[in-house]
Amino acid sequence: MTDIVSPIDEQPVYTYRELSEAEALRRLTKAQEVQHEWVRVPLEERVAICRRMLERYAEFEDEYAEQISRMMGKPIGQARGEFRGPMRERTLYLCDLAAEALADDAPPDKSGFRRFVRREPVGTVLDIAAWNYPLIIAINVVVPAVLAGNAVLVKHAHQTALVADQLEHCFGAAGAPKGLVQALPVDHVTVAELIARRRFGFVSFTGSVRGGHEVYRTVARDNFIGVGLELGGKDPAIVLPDCDFDFTVDNLVDGAFFNAGQSCCGIERIYVHADLYDRFVEAYVAKTREYVVGHPLEGGTTVGPVVNAAAAERIRGHVEQALATGATAACGAADFRVPDLSSCYVAPHVLLGVTHEMDVMREETFGPVVGIMKARDDEEALRLANDSDYGLTASVWSGDEDRAYGLMQRLEAGTVYLNRCDYLDPGLAWTGVKDSGHGASLSRLGFLSVTRPKSYHLRTETR
Repeated sequence: MTDIVSPIDEQPVYTYRELSEAEALRRLTKAQEVQHEWVRVPLEERVAICRRMLERYAEFEDEYAEQISRMMGKPIGQARGEFRGPMRERTLYLCDLAAEALADDAPPDKSGFRRFVRREPVGTVLDIAAWNYPLIIAINVVVPAVLAGNAVLVKHAHQTALVADQLEHCFGAAGAPKGLVQALPVDHVTVAELIARRRFGFVSFTGSVRGGHEVYRTVARDNFIGVGLELGGKDPAIVLPDCDFDFTVDNLVDGAFFNAGQSCCGIERIYVHADLYDRFVEAYVAKTREYVVGHPLEGGTTVGPVVNAAAAERIRGHVEQALATGATAACGAADFRVPDLSSCYVAPHVLLGVTHEMDVMREETFGPVVGIMKARDDEEALRLANDSDYGLTASVWSGDEDRAYGLMQRLEAGTVYLNRCDYLDPGLAWTGVKDSGHGASLSRLGFLSVTRPKSYHLRTETR
């Protein structure tokens, strides 16, 4: 058995059994068998099952939310909110969109012929899902895949392995055939062996840049199949002097510290126009100090532990390096009552005097740390925002839509926001540039990865 060690107290909290390669192959075979029948199920019934899956999940919401909190440290309210908010929103939106997204694409009529392109399922999808938003990261792939007629194997991150079981149970309880959505608790070696057998139609991976390269190499070695990679970010915000001040401060504090900063699209860098800088920093620090670091199962906690001791050490390392090379902490551990239950509790940090020579402004910190820099003008803010190997999201905060839009067009990111951050709209493609990934999920484009085009060319008149 494999232990899941909780960051709350660094003690084992759950166990699960990893499958042998032979057992994993049996699950893959079952998925392929079921998919041959599932593709013939009318789309209306596939939609109904995905909707019922949400109803079944709601029946276990409290139990499942507590599992998530204990496994990865997310405050209990945020764990419940992940299901009630974005998981429901995305599932229902994709269900409503499915008929349009999967409709045949027909060229203009041509006498004597019937012609169209149909999006057909790729077969069996492998979803390698991350731990930080364990429900919605999986849902981004599982729901469109199922709606399109595929079977799905969910290899969830070790830290949140039980979420794959949650999804398997709820799809089954909703009426999905056994084997359509399955948990795949295996190690990295077994995943590579399964991919090498060329039996998946698409592989999705959410995780680190290094992990993305490994998956991409593994798939490319023996396959010509699609790969989707969501690899994180170092997301910037540009604050202009004409912004809605209080609104901007509140949202950028939340954008940096929600989920203990463990969000791929969380705010890690803020560039503030010189005319507003001093006022902004004062208000930002005051708002940050309102947060409560504590046990994630206690109702008042807004920042729980980070996922494990190694993550906490990396985050502290970024802070220490910045402080040692000239940065100052306007807010840090001294401003909070930090639990000593484990080494995984990290206080929110607001760093000033930072530069792009520091790791905290270049590498993904993935924790409750944000660096704030003063920018002379729009052009300097834009240059600094684009000075990154990542390009997932970027935001501009301004009351002048035209001015902001001009900057947004030049920002190097998959999603650009005006007066918003740290949010995925299911109607828009979720994608990144540079080291933030490859491919797209959500929106109509999200169905493209889990389907393949097939052209139908029928001559209807032979004389």
